[in-house]
Amino acid sequence: MAIAKMRFACLSLVLLAFLTPLVLAQATRSGGTSETAQLAKLEQQVADAKGSADNAWMLTSSALVLMMTGPGLALFYGGLVRKKNVLSTMMQSFAMMAIITVLWALIGYSFSFGSGGSFIGHLHNIFLRGVGAQPDPDYAATIPQQTFMIYQLMFAIITPALITGAFAERMKFSSMALFMVLWSVLVYDPMAHMVWGKGGLLNAALGGHFPTLDFAGGTVVHITSGVSALVCALYLGRRVGYPKEPMPPHSVVLSFIGACLLWVGWFGFNAGSALASSSLATSAFVATHFAAAAAVLGWSGAEWLRNGKPSVLGAISGAVAGLVAITPAAGFVGPMPALGIGLIAGVACFHMVATVKMRFGYDDSLDAFGVHGAGGTLGAVLTGVFASSAVNPIFKSPQGTPLPSGLLEGNPRQLANQLVGVGVSWALAVVGTLVALKIVDATIGLRVEEEEEVQGLDLSQHGEEGYQWDVPAYDATGD
Repeated sequence: MAIAKMRFACLSLVLLAFLTPLVLAQATRSGGTSETAQLAKLEQQVADAKGSADNAWMLTSSALVLMMTGPGLALFYGGLVRKKNVLSTMMQSFAMMAIITVLWALIGYSFSFGSGGSFIGHLHNIFLRGVGAQPDPDYAATIPQQTFMIYQLMFAIITPALITGAFAERMKFSSMALFMVLWSVLVYDPMAHMVWGKGGLLNAALGGHFPTLDFAGGTVVHITSGVSALVCALYLGRRVGYPKEPMPPHSVVLSFIGACLLWVGWFGFNAGSALASSSLATSAFVATHFAAAAAVLGWSGAEWLRNGKPSVLGAISGAVAGLVAITPAAGFVGPMPALGIGLIAGVACFHMVATVKMRFGYDDSLDAFGVHGAGGTLGAVLTGVFASSAVNPIFKSPQGTPLPSGLLEGNPRQLANQLVGVGVSWALAVVGTLVALKIVDATIGLRVEEEEEVQGLDLSQHGEEGYQWDVPAYDATGD
């Protein structure tokens, strides 16, 4: 009996020695699987949180950029015209919010950001087909493509609205609407595709033949609108009475408020172009603010030396000039170059408005070319000078090592690429604008009649007045 018990105990020990490693291995495997699943779940939660943060920032930026058109630009331009044209001028900006939105949904987004050739996108995304909740990793990997689409729409809205400053107080509303539709298709959509779209000729991130650095629209938005504004001003001719009759702004107060809204909205314009809630967005935010501040000092200082006084209108114009010039560079330069770009832009744009415009005598009513055309060109060129790989390593070797970005960093070729981008922007703007103007002029005409212009476009085009100065009848009783 004792021997049997001993044999049973020995057999039990053998089985225990054999089974214990198997049990431990299985437990380890089960624990490892659990840990792997937990790690994967944690990584997914982190990715979801980042996606949510990025999406929230991009939707906020979209709203900020829309605010730049209405009320920002509407108030800025509205205050600069005579009071008989305030409503018509503001209505032109407001109309872009409606007209360009519909056009963008139908064909504009597809022409701009659909995969395509070097010059324009194909019709893959016509009527926003395929533009939904899933990200397009080529453009922004952490936000829905629909968010990217709506953000880019806000750029497409404000760009033609900027042109209206050149022909303010003299173009028919119907002509303006038709011209802007044609201009968006002929100029804006191709330029947006060339610089930002897949396969675009000038796209620096997706293999363009001439990689042009344009972080937020120096070429796409400001050069195209500014140069087109000059073409419009020359084609339509001067306003009745210009330059013999004084045509001062009817309310610098409105323009002041509009400029402040533009400054705030520009953070969505530039910092939002990082397409993520990231350190690059912070860098672009800082560069934007610093450039605007330096440009105020540059414009005001130049005006003070020339005229003996710094004007409020000059200060707010300087801020806009600095914001324009830093737009292409915002995501590629640090704070100190941003200050330099802003200061240079403030002085240069002041002389474009105060000297060059007066010398040549063209009637760019609200200085769209002097600020946006000149400022955008200057900013695009200076981007090629000051761009830094430490801020944004957009160019990399096959091994992934950051390469120099700008001239001062040892990449002179980039300055040449910037000049190509500027040249393409100018050429497309001139040709496309002339074609659009010719079509409108030949079909419905461009300019209001002289008596309508003298009366004011508020009444002649919209049957309304911006201000009602009702004076009560005199009461002999004194009541």
